[in-house]
Amino acid sequence: MSQRTEPGERTERVEELHDLDRELLNAVQWNFPLTERPYAALAERLGVTEGAIRDRVAHLKDVAVLRQLSAIFDTRALGYNSALVAAKIDPDRVDEAAAVVSAHPGVSHNYKRNHAYNLWYTIAVPPGASLDAHVDTLHDESGALVTRKLPTLKLYKIGVKLDMTGNTAADARSEVLEHEKPERRPDMPAPDLSDLEVAAIRVVQEDLPLVERPFAVQGEQIGCSERDVLDMLQSFKDRKLMRRFAAVMNHRNAGFKANAMGVWAVPDDRLEELGPAMAGFAAVSHCYRRPTYDDWPYSVFTMVHGRSARDCEATIEAIRAETGVDEYALLWSIKEYKKVRVRYFTPDWGEWSATHLPAVNPS
Repeated sequence: MSQRTEPGERTERVEELHDLDRELLNAVQWNFPLTERPYAALAERLGVTEGAIRDRVAHLKDVAVLRQLSAIFDTRALGYNSALVAAKIDPDRVDEAAAVVSAHPGVSHNYKRNHAYNLWYTIAVPPGASLDAHVDTLHDESGALVTRKLPTLKLYKIGVKLDMTGNTAADARSEVLEHEKPERRPDMPAPDLSDLEVAAIRVVQEDLPLVERPFAVQGEQIGCSERDVLDMLQSFKDRKLMRRFAAVMNHRNAGFKANAMGVWAVPDDRLEELGPAMAGFAAVSHCYRRPTYDDWPYSVFTMVHGRSARDCEATIEAIRAETGVDEYALLWSIKEYKKVRVRYFTPDWGEWSATHLPAVNPS
């Protein structure tokens, strides 16, 4: 039986990657240099020429392993409101409902999962917009039977780091870095941004040009100098608006074919102990506390990526063994409908709202 290809996936396999590709992918995921000639800085770090680095980045994009290199902003720190949403859809209509949900400009991830709640998506709305109004509209337009909003109550970890060397064990631990646990209060005020900073965010959230001095090119697009771009990026980072500047990977094409969401019914009096413990597993990319409902007892969510389903299961078992939490569920992504970065301060938000929220946005 042929293997289904997900959206954006190419037929090339990770086996085609060179050792340099793997080292480079680790480097750009974890510590991309914010300097005038970042590709030269990477070349010096890896002991090759700048031309070789740019050639390999181009190849990794061509085979769809590397999606882009860009600023990765903290949605809530920018004043956007966001949540994970679980929807229960008639199984015969999931694809149709997913298409409605994916059309929303603030939906960045949208998956079918193996559960009665079979459609899972993340949604963000701009400062001043009502998240409830948007979610309610998607509930109605998608024909969902039940919709559960699952906002972040506490963030223990956020940061996808795929070890391309294959040397990280399923039960390996790693330190949770500061940028992987940014402040995420349920309602964060919008920051005071200048017109120039907003213009910069619109540009630096897109793919970094593959040229000798890419930030100079972005400066021309923004209308400022190369130094201004680098200073603003550092300011965004210092103000915790930007989590990091890094690679956005295509997990499947990078060899991480499986991802599973482990959800755990953690007793309230052990949340502050076990949430960070679960986040400390290297294979866990995201770890959150979220609300519970009568039909949803799971308060801690752990997203796990692996080269195979067995890898994911091994990590989940290691978490269970360490924490002693036996009430859990393992939800698999069985179809990917949408996976993009949220694009901030773009006109498509207003266009969607004007069409779908007429009561909120009267003509």
